[in-house]
Amino acid sequence: MSYRRVVPTRWNDNDMYGHLNNTVYYAAMDTVINTWMIEEAGLRPLVDDVLGYCVASSCSFSASASFPEEIAVELGVGRLGRTSVTWRPRIVRASDDAELATGEFVTVFVDGESHRPVPIPAGTRLALETAFAVPQP
Repeated sequence: MSYRRVVPTRWNDNDMYGHLNNTVYYAAMDTVINTWMIEEAGLRPLVDDVLGYCVASSCSFSASASFPEEIAVELGVGRLGRTSVTWRPRIVRASDDAELATGEFVTVFVDGESHRPVPIPAGTRLALETAFAVPQP
């Protein structure tokens, strides 16, 4: 895992069972993926001609957390294709790094007008290869 970001939890993130609702894990992973693409790869979602769409996601839960704990999302890349990247985020308890969940998100890069897949922009590809030591296909 090459990128880690701490995510604070909120009171309303707890569900009726007293732990973070599963949607909180998905939102944290999605937010950290997009934060990385904006801050590290230069993605400008409201300006760029190429957009990154999440087309698939999954999550496996191994332990629970609850407010007021902080969680951390660690990013990894499982596959870098011509038009897509498969992210492998991992969520841990920020205080002790105990694994809470693992996920998989697939981002496909599309043309902003046609919404058809296009090659990953060169700058984004270079940032991915550099940050995550992903071999070229």
